[in-house]
Amino acid sequence: MPTTRTGATGNERNSFIYIVAALAALNGLLFGFDTGVISGAMLYIRNTFELATVFGYSIDSSLIEGIIVSGAMIGAIVGAALGGRLADRLGRRRLILVGAVVFFVGSLIMAIAPTVEILIVGRIVDGIGVGFASVVGPLYISEISPPEIRGSLVSLNQLTITSGILIAYLVNFAFAGGGEWRWMLGLGMVPAAVLFVGMLFMPESPRWLYEHGRESDARTVLASTRVESQVEDELREIEETVRTESGTLRDLFKPWVQPMLIVGVGLAVFQQVTGINTVMYYAPTILESTGFADTASILATVGIGVVNVVMTVVAVLLIDRTGRRPLLLTGLGGMSVMLAVLGIAFYLPGLSGAIGWIATVSLMLYVAFFAIGLGPVFWLMISEIYPMEVRGTAMGVVTVVNWAGNLLVSLTFLRLVDGIGQTGTFWLYGALSLLALGFCYRLVPETKGRSLEEIEADLRETAFGGDAGEQPRVTETDD
Repeated sequence: MPTTRTGATGNERNSFIYIVAALAALNGLLFGFDTGVISGAMLYIRNTFELATVFGYSIDSSLIEGIIVSGAMIGAIVGAALGGRLADRLGRRRLILVGAVVFFVGSLIMAIAPTVEILIVGRIVDGIGVGFASVVGPLYISEISPPEIRGSLVSLNQLTITSGILIAYLVNFAFAGGGEWRWMLGLGMVPAAVLFVGMLFMPESPRWLYEHGRESDARTVLASTRVESQVEDELREIEETVRTESGTLRDLFKPWVQPMLIVGVGLAVFQQVTGINTVMYYAPTILESTGFADTASILATVGIGVVNVVMTVVAVLLIDRTGRRPLLLTGLGGMSVMLAVLGIAFYLPGLSGAIGWIATVSLMLYVAFFAIGLGPVFWLMISEIYPMEVRGTAMGVVTVVNWAGNLLVSLTFLRLVDGIGQTGTFWLYGALSLLALGFCYRLVPETKGRSLEEIEADLRETAFGGDAGEQPRVTETDD
């Protein structure tokens, strides 16, 4: 725990808060690594195991591949469902430590799996750790960050997700020559170990500390992450929100919370059903279908990963300047266009010679638009818009929905391609992107520059000072 003092100087505060946020954001790296590494490993897993039966049942091979990929999503649903309540009960920091251990164990099981069934079990265990990480990482960072840089710091989580994906692609490429998929999956133990060791030295969230009667500890953490003039003011804001909240699951369905529950669930669904994880999980498979060889398709996927990281850096730099809504709307518009182009590339037979390059460029631009909008904004928004007492629970509910959407997409992608073709599949995702654009334009609030307590107070004022069913004032863009 940092040494108690009245307040941090500017340089001290910046150094410490960036270190804390960067370590916590390693949760995102675990998330991203798991997402990206399976895409390359699947090209070789199918050569190791007979993908005709699983758990004694004869199943179509494409469905078994989907089960292997989506095993992590099943685990992540469990992890996210438990993670919200555990984050409220155990604390944010402790749950990060637990998640790192679970992810380590899952990666080890996958690396030594003697059968496809054990591999699936390892994927599920691995996914539980990812589910914990996806809930508690943004939550912890949002609660420990000063309001003026909260957007950028929470978006570090998305940056590490994309970095984890890129690292996974590079690992895939490094081991592609020998088809060593066990090394690909087993190397996930490394970031898990780094996260665990690093978080041993980090503080707990000040909001969680105060809520659990540890006011002195909460003041200590705030003193290390805020300038002197902010410490007591923010402590009073936290005190007021703790005093007025009942903290039950039913609070999520109160009239003043319902609009934000709809926003969170809607963003969770649209982040998945617009198809991003078909690219993350199946990019080598998609590119292989255009005529690229295994190694070439993995190398092209590395290029997609680089674009993902670079554009996420752009989003981190812009999100506290331009706001959440402009990035979200721009990103969804671009995704819709790129999915249309990708569908056309597979539709026109005259493009057969160039289809691989058109597909690669389209996928890169699609990922670029996702990386500046729906990717980072979703995780940031759900860490901002819920009352403190149920913030962990609310994020757990929304993240469960997100992982359920991920599971649906990962299980159905290959089946959709078999049923309606690549063109129909990508055009379906494009239509859903347009629907998401309309949803976000109508309902998603702007939260730039507000403290978490101000956002909550605004929601309460709307509900209890007027019509409880009105749209909260935070839906107006703050310049």
